[in-house]
Amino acid sequence: MSNEPIPLGKALASFDALWSPRIVTRVNDYDVRIAKVEGEHIWHVHDDTDEFFLVLDGELHISLREPDGERTVLLPQGAVFTVPRGTEHKPYAPSGAAILMFEPAGTLTVGDRHDEVPDHVDSTAGHTLNT
Repeated sequence: MSNEPIPLGKALASFDALWSPRIVTRVNDYDVRIAKVEGEHIWHVHDDTDEFFLVLDGELHISLREPDGERTVLLPQGAVFTVPRGTEHKPYAPSGAAILMFEPAGTLTVGDRHDEVPDHVDSTAGHTLNT
């Protein structure tokens, strides 16, 4: 990891892949990841960790399946939201967005339980940022 400041705009400009996070830095045992997203991700669950989202650009929707039913939260640019562990959710960005996520290193982008992973979804634990 870099010991210099990392301009997020430059980092985001260094890749084009959608739903394919880049690890910007680490904080203790957590990855700080950025991603470009557009269209739908998949329904998935992280059994043992919460998932933090910060919208850097655009607008992100997150559908949630909760005990009281299904709902969708809308995150405009600058908004943050944490999906609680064990909550089935599906992020999507109809017009595209750039997001920052904070989660334990090694966390898969498709969670521990998920629908079938389509070809356009990169289901890794994040890629090293190459700027």
